[in-house]
Order: sequence, then structure tokens, then C-alpha cells
Amino acid sequence: MKKLTITIILSVFFIQLGISQANCSKYYPMIEGASFEYTNYDKKGKSDGTASYKVINVSTSGENTSATMAMELNDKRGKQIYKTDYNFTCKGNMVAIDYKSLVPTSMLEQYKDMEMDISGTDLELPNNLSVGQQLTNANVTMKISMSGMNMNTTVDLINRKVEKQESVTTSAGTFDCFVIYTDNKIKAMMVKQTFPSRVWFAEGVGMIKQESYNKNGKLIGSTKLTAFSK
Repeated sequence: MKKLTITIILSVFFIQLGISQANCSKYYPMIEGASFEYTNYDKKGKSDGTASYKVINVSTSGENTSATMAMELNDKRGKQIYKTDYNFTCKGNMVAIDYKSLVPTSMLEQYKDMEMDISGTDLELPNNLSVGQQLTNANVTMKISMSGMNMNTTVDLINRKVEKQESVTTSAGTFDCFVIYTDNKIKAMMVKQTFPSRVWFAEGVGMIKQESYNKNGKLIGSTKLTAFSK
């Protein structure tokens, strides 16, 4: 698995967290029609594609708020890699994510004759962040069975903590952010790797920037919010 591919997977995971928690958290606008564009960059800062998100439906019933978000991922030439819809249910300070909808439609079609199971634990972000605060771990696991052979991919997000506050400027604007550090343990087939990452979150928007590093702390890829409207 290429390092940049892993960076994109982590970025998508953080982005969908950010948009999904809207009404449960002061950090995110869960508003129908809200749109986000993120650009992925390689370790040299060159664009390696974009991810576009749009909240297309929001409904509330009692304490529960549900939303559907359309997502499209394009490569650096603008060619669509895949698109899908994500479903979320929000209650109180918790978000329940439809993990099956995190898998690209093309992959579901490819493995339609196989047994597939997607599970995990929510990635939580409290309303009141403070520097030095420890955050809970999270996990996403995908299991595919074919003719007695199992193919598993697991992402564990551990050692999460709020490192600092920092102002960040992108083409979408300037934002006051909390910086959250995470160790990302990825196991895919015979490959096991751990990548530290940092995510910059801003109130009312969500993820502004994400950086992934190798085990020596060198940057291997990043993602930035390059357009935003609500």
C-alpha cells in the first residue's frame, strides 16, 4: 500500500468525522447544502487530487439528527476515482457512522459476490477542547471473505491528544485551530505500518488541515481545505 494512498484514506476518515458531528458539536456545520473541497498534496507539496463533499440531506427526529453527504474523489488530473454517499446519525454528543457507506461503490461492486463486514468505533471530538487533553481511541475494520480466504484491513487511531492552538491560512481563509496528534496503526494483509498525524480543527468548519508523517517524523503527505461554503 503506497504511503500517499494511506494519507488519503486517513484524510477521508478525518474529513467525514468533521462534517458528521455538526449538530452534536460546535465545530461543524451540519447544514443542507454545505460544501467542502479538500486538496491532497504529496511530500513535496505538489497537488495529488481533490476530495469534494456536500451535505445533501438533513433530518431531525427528537434527539436524533441524520444526514447524507455526497463525496467525490478525483486524481491530480481531475479524473474521478470514485464517489459515494455517506450516512450519519447524531444523538447528543455522539455520532453513529454507517461504516458500509465508507467503502467506495466501485469496491462494493467488485466484491459483491463475497462476504464483507465493516465495523468500528466512532472518532469522538468533545465540544470543549483544551491543550493537553487526552482523547479516546478509534478503529475501523474491513473484512472480506472469499473461498475461505480472509482479507482484512484495520486502522487504529491511538494516543490522541490536543497538542496546541494555532492559526492556519489556506485558500479557504484563515482559521483559529486546535491541533490534534494521533498515531495511526494500519494493518492491511501482510503490511503493518504506524504513521503519526496531526489534524487542525476549527470551530464552525471542521478539519482545516491534516498532515501524515513517517516513523522518523518526515512529512509524507497532507490535505488542506481549499474551498468551503454553507
